[in-house]
Amino acid sequence: MDEPHEPVVGNWYTNASGELFEVVAYDATDETIDIQHYDGALEEWDFDMWLELQPWVADPPEDWSGSLDITSEDYDLDSERPAAPESLNPLGNIDRL
Repeated sequence: MDEPHEPVVGNWYTNASGELFEVVAYDATDETIDIQHYDGALEEWDFDMWLELQPWVADPPEDWSGSLDITSEDYDLDSERPAAPESLNPLGNIDRL
């Protein structure tokens, strides 16, 4: 495993247990790190906790909706339903005016 390093705001990390989280704030003076887990939960760690967990940089999740706690039904996305024809879009004819 790599040597633990300072957290970088905006980077995603994972640890040995496979948790995925993003660093959303880091105060080097107070040695506190604010993280947001993939499910949206926020947590504040001290630098000792950061070193103990030995996180390493990870790719951000492909599915960005994890922290939003929504499903495709919540935003009316149905992959089986075809898109509406352009003629039903009220803004589709705006250039003709």
